[in-house]
Amino acid sequence: MHEHVNDEYVKRAQKEGYRARAAYKLIEIDDKDKLIKPGMTIVDLGATPGSWSQVATQRLKGQGRIIALDLLEMEPIKGVEFIQGDFREEAILRQLENSLQGKQVDLVIADMAPNMSGITIVDQAGAAYLTELALEFSRDWLKPSGNFLVKVFIGAGFDEILASMRGLFDKVVTRKPKASRGRSNEVYLLGLGKK
Repeated sequence: MHEHVNDEYVKRAQKEGYRARAAYKLIEIDDKDKLIKPGMTIVDLGATPGSWSQVATQRLKGQGRIIALDLLEMEPIKGVEFIQGDFREEAILRQLENSLQGKQVDLVIADMAPNMSGITIVDQAGAAYLTELALEFSRDWLKPSGNFLVKVFIGAGFDEILASMRGLFDKVVTRKPKASRGRSNEVYLLGLGKK
């Protein structure tokens, strides 16, 4: 708790109106890789509390569409369509797909993590499963040359996820933003240019 309260990114988020310090992870990655451009359709998986959707909204500059999905409630954000439900359930996935009305997506961003049990092997398996589902969604719904940014945890399943992404994208790079805590084994995989 002490670490959280004194965290520079937590303080910045409070001051700058972001819902979570995670906003700075997306800001840093987008500043480097120029993923978000006005006019895009973006799907934000694992969106709550909404800081990534906030960043995406600002960078779309009122031109484009964001559909956010999460198991937990999310306070509304102007310009963001929100679906509450479990991404692992077929009915929720169908609801998300129906909201796209047959239109493909430019960018999928996924900062998802399962509810952590503290049992490493269980948590890694849960996280890997969410990543696989997000990758499947991207395979089905990303436009050719679309991009996919996903949080992954280094450990069991990481190499398989990396191999799957390399099969689907022209280029796959790893990002560890400064706002990601050093002791965390999270990294972000960025698939650039869907084949």
